[in-house]
Amino acid sequence: MSKLKEYKSGIRDGIPIALGYFAVSFALGITAGKVGFNALQAALASLLCNASAGEYAAISLIAAGAGYAEVALMELVANARYLLMSCTLSQKFSPDTPFYHRLIVGFDLTDEIFAVCVARDGYLEPAYAYGAMTVALPGWSLGTALGVLVGDVLPAFAVSALGVALFGMFIAIIIPPAAKNRTIAWLVIISFILSCAAKYIPFISGIPSGIKTIILTVVISLAAALLRPIPDDADCE
Repeated sequence: MSKLKEYKSGIRDGIPIALGYFAVSFALGITAGKVGFNALQAALASLLCNASAGEYAAISLIAAGAGYAEVALMELVANARYLLMSCTLSQKFSPDTPFYHRLIVGFDLTDEIFAVCVARDGYLEPAYAYGAMTVALPGWSLGTALGVLVGDVLPAFAVSALGVALFGMFIAIIIPPAAKNRTIAWLVIISFILSCAAKYIPFISGIPSGIKTIILTVVISLAAALLRPIPDDADCE
């Protein structure tokens, strides 16, 4: 497939991501507006930090008068899972993929973009990731800005309902590969169960969500690799 076709395919798959981002970031914009952000500041913050949990944490700390070091440390913890995602996604690129492509894709690596990229068959063409980013990142930033501008006009139940779209998109991403591969299906089920359990187990529940995500991902992935390794002939070609 040509780079242009890959780019268009990325845009196509990125449109539902952008719609989900718009809904979630709209609620984020309302929060940002209440702590003193104007629309431009909120949009710029979303362009530079396209991560819901991380941005919510940063806005909360800014509202509390936290210092730069505290905000930076919280961002590192809240977004630590992306380090693991970056390492995983790097294995999807062809070995001769230039470093700058890896760097640019890593800048806007979100849960949803990671999901659609890692689900691609064979090597990942950077143009596909760029296509998804082309619509997803503006969707997140625009939603935040509009949340600041007109967020208070909408009733609370309408804003909450908008966020459901992102969960629906996640389901649409994981169901097709799970339907094709029984191992993936079981891993999805186990991941849901362990993620829920980690929220209520006394000692583990106090660990920041980003760190919990990394721990669960490493443990589940390691167990899957040891018990059901992928044959060499199933690797990317």
